[in-house]
Amino acid sequence: MTSKPTAKPVNPCFSSGPCAKRPGWSVEALKDAFLGRSHRAAKGKEKIQEVCDRHRALLGIPADYKIAIVPASDTGAVEMAMWSMLGARGVDMVHWEAFGLEWANDATNQLKLEDVRVIKAAYGDIPDLKSVDTKTRDVVFTWNGTTSGVRAPNGDWIAADREGVTICDATSAVFAYDMPWDKLDVTTWSWQKVLGSEGGHGMIVLSPRAVARLESFKPANRPLPKLFRMSKGGKLAEGIF
Repeated sequence: MTSKPTAKPVNPCFSSGPCAKRPGWSVEALKDAFLGRSHRAAKGKEKIQEVCDRHRALLGIPADYKIAIVPASDTGAVEMAMWSMLGARGVDMVHWEAFGLEWANDATNQLKLEDVRVIKAAYGDIPDLKSVDTKTRDVVFTWNGTTSGVRAPNGDWIAADREGVTICDATSAVFAYDMPWDKLDVTTWSWQKVLGSEGGHGMIVLSPRAVARLESFKPANRPLPKLFRMSKGGKLAEGIF
């Protein structure tokens, strides 16, 4: 007599990598796609607005947060935030997986920020989040690792009365977990993960604190490509949102 194999327990902390299409999906879903036209056309703007409005409703994004679709997937969204906002104060780069390491390397080797603390853990572990200064410093972290499966337990470790901004790469978290929007000032993701869609576009959500940073801080001695610019003349570039 052979025994049945024991089912493996479900890991509640596991993340989401690139996903399959939703059940029942077919190319017929694209029959009304707005193809081959400028995103500046009236119909293109309508569809962009609809996507942003649906995200706000489905994810419970606060009414005073700004939502935009940006180029270059989640990577483009994270880089926009880092290049536009970091440098106003010291930053804690927190990582425990591959993409978090990329952001930490960018802060030190590309942006060459003067005051950077890298707080890390071995692959498959998570750092002591109590050691992160979310009160007085900016913080950049990835909510969960696409490959390692290790994720932040919640947003309780982030100070509610923080003075800096939090930048969260949430590409494997959004639509899989309830996000604590009150603790996140910049939140980014792409459609290729939990939604199982294409990966060429990214989403970026800004809190009022993040907007204030964009309008009050101009990086010194740092070339800022047009693709990354979210403010103009000291004001938020509302057209992006």
